[in-house]
Amino acid sequence: MKVCVIGLGYIGLPTAAMFANAGLDVVGVDKKPQIVEALNRGEVIIEENGLEEFIKNVVAGGHLKAALEPEVSDAYIISVPTPITEDKKADMRFVESATKSLVPLLKKGDLVILESTSPIGTVDQLMLPILEESGLKAGEDFSLGHSPERVIPGKILYELVNNDRIAGGIDKKSASRIAELYKSFVKGEIFETDARTAEMCKLSENTFRDVNIAFANELAKICEDQGINVWELIELCNKHPRVNIHQPGPGVGGHCIAVDPWFIVEKEPSLANIIRTSRETNDSMPDYVASKADKILEGIENPAICVLGVTYKPDVDDMRESPVIHLIEKLKAKGYAVKAHDPHVKGREGIEEDLAAAAKGADLVILGVNHSQYKALDFGLLAESVRTKNFLDTRNFADMEAAKAAGFACHLLGRTER
Repeated sequence: MKVCVIGLGYIGLPTAAMFANAGLDVVGVDKKPQIVEALNRGEVIIEENGLEEFIKNVVAGGHLKAALEPEVSDAYIISVPTPITEDKKADMRFVESATKSLVPLLKKGDLVILESTSPIGTVDQLMLPILEESGLKAGEDFSLGHSPERVIPGKILYELVNNDRIAGGIDKKSASRIAELYKSFVKGEIFETDARTAEMCKLSENTFRDVNIAFANELAKICEDQGINVWELIELCNKHPRVNIHQPGPGVGGHCIAVDPWFIVEKEPSLANIIRTSRETNDSMPDYVASKADKILEGIENPAICVLGVTYKPDVDDMRESPVIHLIEKLKAKGYAVKAHDPHVKGREGIEEDLAAAAKGADLVILGVNHSQYKALDFGLLAESVRTKNFLDTRNFADMEAAKAAGFACHLLGRTER
């Protein structure tokens, strides 16, 4: 069996490698020549635990190759970006383009699967009519459906195999065929349903987490106003057997949690009220952190800021929808000179590879991402580099006692010093 995976990003590339490792012949397709060329050399240009070695072995085994255009196959998996526009609408150009590219290739007996997280109705209202331009009928001549991933960067290879999965088809046969294909490498349970339920399931999973984080962020603001440490509060609340409050922070990033709730709001704007409010709460956090910086830097002439971490989550290089990037933009808009440091991001303008260089002359150091490397932050080095010793932790992660010992005035999101 031959599988064609369209889109070789953080999900498509590992998925293609998994099918190839299971012994299927796989062609991975991407519009970017550098990605295609790298894969055909057995290399990757994204950071993910264990992926580079895994890809090298799979390519060497002869079951995986890359191309710029899709090839005739038996199964097609679309794993392309589904970003949002500035007005918070789903941008489906990539899914539409990928679907159209399959029309001249489609034959009887084929299977087409959308993996990209998408608004409800993408499979039956967008993809199905396009694919039927081939002259074939969905459900009779070919199978079609949605099977969303449920993985997080840093653990993708493990979770692709071990997590449960949803197989949503336009009919029962399509759902069954999707499940059968993924059983080639998935050890978790695969649940069959219809395509619309599968689409909504993925959106709901991420929206649940977004709402929970929004609650934590709202608590952080309330606790600051009431002189309570929100981190201690949440820890104590979570001692309750049926309570699991997530952690506050400078915002929510990544291509899933920061985006998917808007897909529901777009479809049901008059009903998705809690979802919209939660999304707006989380989107407001970079502004809130920037306002805390204003208070800390009040009275300092021509203040400069050093931001530690720019990715959307710790210990990865993924910057998609990173709230810290939005924070930096807002700080610059206020007139602050801002430099950043991130051990996982190289060669980006404004991001120093040397910690001392990033902190040089700063009047405030903000911990934006809780990378493992920052757990044992060298506050002595920072103290020698900064102009004014102010430190703001947005993650309750750094060693505040070490910071105080180095002479820093310490501030924590969700706690007001009284």
